[in-house]
Amino acid sequence: MKHLKQQLTKIAALLMIVTAAILPQRGAAQTTYKLITDKEVNIKVLGSSNVHDWTMTSTTMESQGDFNLADHHLQILSFRLAVTSLKSEHTSMDDRTYKAVDAKKFPDISYKLTTAEVTTVDAHKYLIKTKGNLTIAGATQPISMDVTAVVNADNTITCSGSKKIQLTDYGIKPPTFMLGAMKVYNDLTIQFNLIYKK
Repeated sequence: MKHLKQQLTKIAALLMIVTAAILPQRGAAQTTYKLITDKEVNIKVLGSSNVHDWTMTSTTMESQGDFNLADHHLQILSFRLAVTSLKSEHTSMDDRTYKAVDAKKFPDISYKLTTAEVTTVDAHKYLIKTKGNLTIAGATQPISMDVTAVVNADNTITCSGSKKIQLTDYGIKPPTFMLGAMKVYNDLTIQFNLIYKK
């Protein structure tokens, strides 16, 4: 009986040691990264009309996610962008765009990741097949995107990619300008280049 108790005590002690060793590693496995402010960090919305192509750009946004690309994990990624931070070369176009998406009522564009499949491209480059929910003008739609992630020499992570969407999917009527002479087309392309740091 005494021998059995000694054995159980040794096993319990061993389990405590193993647990203490494993838990910090699990905590470190998923590391939270936040978006940095940098001239290369931007979101671009590219569109066209019956007159010319146009681009609106934002360099002001918030995003964070739990990355562990080496182990093929990406979790809990979120993103938020103020609609009025998107700017084109023409103030009048900006104002009409804000009106079209009802920026006063719905000031933010947001995204939340639901699933991610990470595969290795090479030693520092990964392909992430993502699924998530994109909310524009108060309407939320599921969206799938392929994201290229590169782990830089300073351990920051650059995520880039593009996705085509349609305004009407979010209940937005394509805006017109110059008394209807210029009509914005329904199709848009969102391009992003985001840099995250621990």
